[in-house]
Amino acid sequence: MRQVQVSQPGGPEVLKIAEAPVPTPGEGEVLIKVQAAGVNRADISQRQGRYALRPGMPSILGLEVAGTIAGLGPGVTRWKEGDDICALLTGGGYAEYVVTPAPQCLPVPKGVSVIEAASLPETFFTVWLDVFDLCHLRSGESLLVHGGSSGIGITAIQLAHTLGSRVFVTAGSQAKCEACTALGAEAAIDYRSTDFEEAIQNLTTGRGVDVILDMVGGSYTIKNIRSLAPLGRLVFINFMESSRGEIDIALVMGRQLTITGSGLRPQTVERKGQIAEKLEKIAWPLIEGAKIKPVIDTVYTLEQVAEAHRRMESSAHIGKILLRM
Repeated sequence: MRQVQVSQPGGPEVLKIAEAPVPTPGEGEVLIKVQAAGVNRADISQRQGRYALRPGMPSILGLEVAGTIAGLGPGVTRWKEGDDICALLTGGGYAEYVVTPAPQCLPVPKGVSVIEAASLPETFFTVWLDVFDLCHLRSGESLLVHGGSSGIGITAIQLAHTLGSRVFVTAGSQAKCEACTALGAEAAIDYRSTDFEEAIQNLTTGRGVDVILDMVGGSYTIKNIRSLAPLGRLVFINFMESSRGEIDIALVMGRQLTITGSGLRPQTVERKGQIAEKLEKIAWPLIEGAKIKPVIDTVYTLEQVAEAHRRMESSAHIGKILLRM
């Protein structure tokens, strides 16, 4: 099979296509013939040598794919060869074949193409883990999403809005803000021209929001804390500006705030399987009913992988970037 290898840490030019053996599924795993793979920010960090891989994590990039099951390891009972699925990975997705634990697979939703389905796993697993499992966002509450036009952002907007929450976002251009409101955001704040803290105070008449999903960190931290309502929850999923930020402990205590964070990749197979079950029960019917839709920015071929990474690094995209095998 063909796969993309990182010849050495560096820019997009270090991504090279090479031949490799087709992997063999182990106990509880499935072999997937990949039709498309999602491109994510973590792939950029790993290519640059800034992502510390834990033991057992594949060195090949790619955290999500969609395709057809081509083989079953011992103990797999739900799936059969020929099933169209999308799957969450710990790596290895930039390849024509990949193995992953069976619990991390989901059926391709009805009405969605297999290519489009590659855009779903990483963002839906992340949003469910952080917004709903860790922060317990409930219908009637409010959510602020930073990076609203990113893959994570467009999923968070649609899922939270459809499940009954008010959604506010920040984004970096008027076009991105318009895309976010079209997907269900009540208001989109252009952070290049407007202070989001002030805007949130105005939009919520001084109360603040119940949950904030942040991938920026740094200077956003104290502004996030001041933007939370009493009993508010702040969850970090990245720190694109900085991993260090200021907090006001008195404000945290006075408003009884919760500050947390997570990474999806290190979660156990059991934990990821539990999230998959919730997504299939709650989110997949919403996709099949066209209440939530995949938002694809660009689809590149495997040979265009460097261009796909350049597109991701430009931050010009709205929605997901995919690689088609």
